[in-house]
Amino acid sequence: MGDVAGRRLIVDGMNVIGSRPDGWWRDRRGAMRDLLSRLESYAAEAGDEVTVVLDSRPFDVPATALRVEFAYPVVPNAADDVIVKLLERESDPRSIEVVTSDARLAERVEALGASVIGAGSFRRLLDQSA
Repeated sequence: MGDVAGRRLIVDGMNVIGSRPDGWWRDRRGAMRDLLSRLESYAAEAGDEVTVVLDSRPFDVPATALRVEFAYPVVPNAADDVIVKLLERESDPRSIEVVTSDARLAERVEALGASVIGAGSFRRLLDQSA
C-alpha cells in the first residue's frame, strides 16, 4: 500500500466491516452506513476514487463521492462476483486495488491484474484517518 494519492480502490465492504469483531452484526445496516461515512472521509482526504460493494438489499445512501454497489440477493460470493465483474469491465484492471482478505477473491482479482490490500490493514488506515 503506497502513499500515492489518486488510487482507484474497490472495497469488499462486508469483509472490511467483519475484519473487527466489534458487534457490527447487531446492526448490520448501521455498520454499513458507518463504513460509508469512513470511506467518504478517507476518499476526500486521500484523493482516491473509491467503489464499495456491500452484501445487502439496496438502501438509500446520502449523496456521496463514493460509488456504492449492492450485491443482492445476498448469497455466497455475491459481492465477490460483483467485484470481479467490475474489474472485467475495466480497460486497465492493473490500475485497481481491491480491499479484501478473502483469499479466493484475492486470487480471482489478481488473475485479472488487480492488486490486493488486506481488509485489516485498510481498516487500520481508515481508523487513523478518522
